Amino acid sequence: MKKIIIILLVLPLLSFTLHKYYVALTEIEYKEDSKSVQMIMNVFMDDIELAINKDYNTNLQIASKNQLSNIDDYFYKYLQQHFKVIINNQEASYKFIGKEYDGDIVYFYLEIENVETPTSIEIQNDVLVDHFPDQQNLIKATVNKKRKSLFLSNTNDKGLLKF
Repeated sequence: MKKIIIILLVLPLLSFTLHKYYVALTEIEYKEDSKSVQMIMNVFMDDIELAINKDYNTNLQIASKNQLSNIDDYFYKYLQQHFKVIINNQEASYKFIGKEYDGDIVYFYLEIENVETPTSIEIQNDVLVDHFPDQQNLIKATVNKKRKSLFLSNTNDKGLLKF
């Protein structure tokens, strides 16, 4: 009798299909002492690899012994096309500081120098959206200890944060 009850409880659970979630996080922080905006973006390794490989007809082979030697160039080029920052109503260009792999996540480190205290930060982020329509990009920003956040998606890839 216990086996029948267990089967009746487990069987419906097995009938559900697993859905992969597509969420990337970008944390933005204004550093008053260095007058810079520092950003850390994390994305799933396999997702960014698929997107770049398809967009640029390449084979990154992330975190393998065959990884492309100029992989950072591909990352930076992709980010410049899909992630834009406007601070105080002026488009800001950021530097690609580097990247780090942690499990199945890639962390991108970006920086904008010589920035006066932001009163507004506008973000356009359609990273991965072309290849994963369910992709959501969460933005969290901190300026002078004030925290703001927004969700960007396939239907809304721009947002404005006021401080």
